[in-house]
Amino acid sequence: MNTKESILKIARATIKLESKAIDNLADLLTNDFADAVELIYKSKGRVIITGVGKSAIIANKIVATLNSTGTPAVFMHAADAIHGDLGLILQDDVVICISKSGNTPEIKVLVPLIKHANNKMIAITGNAESFLGQQSDFILNAYVAEEACPNNLAPTTSTTAQLVMGDALAICLLDLRGFSSKDFAKYHPGGALGKRLYLRVNDLSSQNQKPQVGLEASLKEVIVEITEKMLGVTAVVENEKIVGIITDGDLRRMLSKSDDLSGLRAKDIMSNNPRRISEDAMAVDAKELMEEFGISQLLVEHDGKFSGVVHLHDLIKEGII
Repeated sequence: MNTKESILKIARATIKLESKAIDNLADLLTNDFADAVELIYKSKGRVIITGVGKSAIIANKIVATLNSTGTPAVFMHAADAIHGDLGLILQDDVVICISKSGNTPEIKVLVPLIKHANNKMIAITGNAESFLGQQSDFILNAYVAEEACPNNLAPTTSTTAQLVMGDALAICLLDLRGFSSKDFAKYHPGGALGKRLYLRVNDLSSQNQKPQVGLEASLKEVIVEITEKMLGVTAVVENEKIVGIITDGDLRRMLSKSDDLSGLRAKDIMSNNPRRISEDAMAVDAKELMEEFGISQLLVEHDGKFSGVVHLHDLIKEGII
């Protein structure tokens, strides 16, 4: 077997092993999971998620997922907690403790302190009979038969299982809260995903210049308008309404076909009934129109009147494409 075949064999075996372990998690779910979700949902406090080693990294990711889907969460490293960070935990907070073995020294020190403060504690562990499992109010069983590591040592399958369990928690909470796409956009205002949900055409077109000429504009006036406004296009407008469009492509085609250019006017060059979009439409709708018709600009209207241009580059710049 050559090196490439060997690598692919190991990769496939790893993926299959982890997918099998994840599939098994569904059978490990008990009422403790549902009770834990309801506890968090009804809590007036935050979710504090803690762990050590690779479990701490997974805890950070689960915190990020919860925060982005409407459940306030804070990460607390288990080792730092017993050296001062325990003050992060407030009276109404729910604590999730992540540990594969449930028997690490840090966990054995931290858990009694949490219990003493009367905070409810949820365990995500691969060992329900561990110290952590026995001391927790609810157990989310993340048991895996083996790690993907050939020595069965490096946390691989186990951390994947912890992550999936955290995702399941977050999605259940999202559903209970009725978390919508508008809510998602509120929590992701700077991200490309959020922008797809809240960014409107006017947010883009208002940043551009507004190229327009009248029906009787000369060829020179058309060229100057397209050149100065730097959008590769100009609207042809009559009484503030769009009657046509001239693109730089239209100009090139016209120049290749006509010998006498002196008498040409905008109305002779323009394309009728151009594609247009309302400034109140979502930017993602502009993207879909451009893709559907193979164009790079759309004329924008407000109350039936020309209000600007949205360009493909605007969508790329904002991460919509």
